[in-house]
Amino acid sequence: MNLVLLLEEDWIEADCRVRLHGRRRRHVLEIHRARLGDELRVGRLDGAVGHGCITRVDEDAVEMEVRLDADPPPPLGITVVLALPRPPVLRRTLISLTSMGVKRIALLNADGVEKSFWQSRALDAEAVFEQCVLGLEQARDTRMPEVVLRKRFKPFAEDELEDWIAGGRAFVAEPARQPTPASALETPTLLAVGPESGWSSYELASLQRAGLERISLGIRPLRVETALPALLARLA
Repeated sequence: MNLVLLLEEDWIEADCRVRLHGRRRRHVLEIHRARLGDELRVGRLDGAVGHGCITRVDEDAVEMEVRLDADPPPPLGITVVLALPRPPVLRRTLISLTSMGVKRIALLNADGVEKSFWQSRALDAEAVFEQCVLGLEQARDTRMPEVVLRKRFKPFAEDELEDWIAGGRAFVAEPARQPTPASALETPTLLAVGPESGWSSYELASLQRAGLERISLGIRPLRVETALPALLARLA
């Protein structure tokens, strides 16, 4: 936790004093080993960042006086469309994408996505929120990403995707013998990454008809956790 993210329910005095419970209290005391009078980096959800000074510690909570006087880091101008991965991978991926500054994420169905994935508790709004909070804390960010679920591939590809691209460049990741040279990449608005088994031929053709250009890191099929950071680093 590089930043203590302050939620609306934490505030006990408007804009100046907060009370933290649960995981964040434990992290402040057990990981940071903070004590009375210590200062920590803090930020208000979807707001400014600054510092908080610990003014009280008890068995249930930690209280801090805070001052918020700076902007969070700028967002990464890339939307990610991701074929829904296995639940453990999804949890790690949401943390990673959020920490890299992605602010719009669509979790999409595909032929290579098992139906059972859509029943996972990892997709519950509370679970998604918790993983994004971890990503924000890691990156000292406060702006919560938008995460949407799209359980039907065809309507999304045919009816929504063009608006998501909004006139910018968009790419669909697919293994190829030759990696896409960095010189061919301009600032994109969207990156689509398929299941680890790959997009089907129909899905790939549909995405290309919607205006997505193919991008590749090489011939090797990669795990989602490997491919996404590598692609975002190149595109950003």
